Amino acid sequence: MATDLAAPFAPRLLAWFDHHGRRCLPWQQPRTPYRVWLSEIMLQQTRVETVIPYFERFVRVFPDIATLARATLDEVLHLWTGLGYYARARNLHRTAAIVCERHGGELPDSLDALTALPGIGRSTAGAILAMAWQRRAPILDGNVRRVLARHRAIPGWPGDSAVARRLWALADDLTPTHRVADYTQAIMDLGATLCTRSRPACERCPVASDCLARQEDSVARYPSSRPARPQPIRHRLWLVLRADDGQVLLERRPPSGLWGGLWTFPECTPQTDLEILCGELGCAIAQRRSGPTGTHVFSHFRLDYQVLEIDALPLPAVGENTSRRWIDPAAPGTLGLPAPVQQQLLRLAGRPAPLPDPHPAVDAMAVHRAGDHPGEPHQS
Repeated sequence: MATDLAAPFAPRLLAWFDHHGRRCLPWQQPRTPYRVWLSEIMLQQTRVETVIPYFERFVRVFPDIATLARATLDEVLHLWTGLGYYARARNLHRTAAIVCERHGGELPDSLDALTALPGIGRSTAGAILAMAWQRRAPILDGNVRRVLARHRAIPGWPGDSAVARRLWALADDLTPTHRVADYTQAIMDLGATLCTRSRPACERCPVASDCLARQEDSVARYPSSRPARPQPIRHRLWLVLRADDGQVLLERRPPSGLWGGLWTFPECTPQTDLEILCGELGCAIAQRRSGPTGTHVFSHFRLDYQVLEIDALPLPAVGENTSRRWIDPAAPGTLGLPAPVQQQLLRLAGRPAPLPDPHPAVDAMAVHRAGDHPGEPHQS
């Protein structure tokens, strides 16, 4: 199987890449292990055009692993605000510290050592090995799954363990022993630019001649979608507690879970007794009024929130080192903020919100590598 498929597939793909591949992405200039690792984490579940400005800002502030390890989590999350899947930022910070403590400040160059680090799955590790060190290692991100499922007409949802095993075996069979960095980028580029989820450009595909899905005229069937399931909806009140000087109260969320480590408004369910809750926050309600409503989509549920603006008296004395902090909406500093909280602060400060991202990342309670968690795009 390996000889029959690998001989025609990889050379055709590499020949196409030589003319049409992407070589000017910022993490390729230069392509160091740190920059490859950072880009691979940012590109999990997120499109290239969305990642580029975040990557460029991030490497300006944290040009190497040692600088990242010395940073505070707030500084890291602040630069991540709006990119979604915030567990990726927490894992980057943790991994940087581990690498400095156990690996002399250099990313390890073995599959086992890489996958032992937070946030690095098999596919991410393979991409780092291939593109940073030219080590032969297969990858299976969302784009590659789509290409391979169509090329060999592999039925079933890639999240199913049996389907995943078939795709991993095929990815391993097709990965060449030479030009592995180019091949890895090429197969991701093929899925991102030609073998797209909708309206694939099969007529320009370098491996279309023996694509079984195309021969069957069934490209749209592959890969199979995740089995449908209802999306739960959570209803929350966001309490914008404003002091006499215009400052508002933010709380740091627990380190793991939904928006872990980020700063948000105190929230509660619509059934909560607000007098009691505000008392627990050290405030008395002078006046309340309804603010805007909003919706934020996570990978596992939808959050519908109603902003409730409250004039809070008196201003409590809350230390800077606690999980609560009064901040000026116009100058929140370097706090890590979820995008909808940042938008509300801009509104409160009388500033226009940024234009919505045309290709937003779906937020998540926990990060999954695109090659280990099916369904979302990588490098598209």
